[in-house]
Amino acid sequence: MTRRPLLAANWKMFKTVAQSVAYGRELIRRLETSAGLDAVDVLICPTSLSLWPLAQRVAGTAIRVGAQNLDLGSEGAMTGAVSGYLLREAGAEFVIVGHSERRQYFEEDDATVAKKVQAAIQAHLQPVLCVGETWQERQQDRTVEVIGRQVASALEGLGPEQASRVVVAYEPIWAIGTGSVPTPQDANQVATAIRRLMPPDIADATRILYGGSVSPKNIRDFACQSDIDGALVGGASLEAGTLMAMIELMVS
Repeated sequence: MTRRPLLAANWKMFKTVAQSVAYGRELIRRLETSAGLDAVDVLICPTSLSLWPLAQRVAGTAIRVGAQNLDLGSEGAMTGAVSGYLLREAGAEFVIVGHSERRQYFEEDDATVAKKVQAAIQAHLQPVLCVGETWQERQQDRTVEVIGRQVASALEGLGPEQASRVVVAYEPIWAIGTGSVPTPQDANQVATAIRRLMPPDIADATRILYGGSVSPKNIRDFACQSDIDGALVGGASLEAGTLMAMIELMVS
């Protein structure tokens, strides 16, 4: 089965509203002279403050917009919370769930991540489920065990149609923002293991991304692997020109 590649940009806590809109304008300009969008889905995940203005700026183009997180619930007396419903109404089509920074700094465990996956699907958002191991777990040869637990927990209770909406991003925690990366072949072996963990009737169609210090120097090597269908990019996605270069490298 042919899976359409996906390049997802996670801006984390960067860019003002004005900077986000300017980025969207610049990316649209660059894509007008590129064949990138004919072959790659492009997803931008800005801060919650920039979600609506950026979605408005790229409306009518093939660029997709997503959120970096969602809170449980729909509406109610939940000061400071932003639900999947509100994100969808603001223009999001995807939402990142279970990123290691959320697990580490906000103490989100597997049970919480599973609830957020379900909340995203209920809000008609596509979850980008992040999974990954620490350096210690990798050294102990527990990578597949850890990721298997994370995937199984996140998919528990989902029917095949619901599970088919999940994009999985393999992000080894030790590689995020460090400049250290697994070899493309090692990352592909993990992606293959993840695919085997998916329900059999959707496994071949599930998009699996690699994330963790992705840059123009290595994205092509990762994207050409048999079970890797694109990338979740952090710091290297903050400049429109760099993101454009990665899009073109994926299709060249």
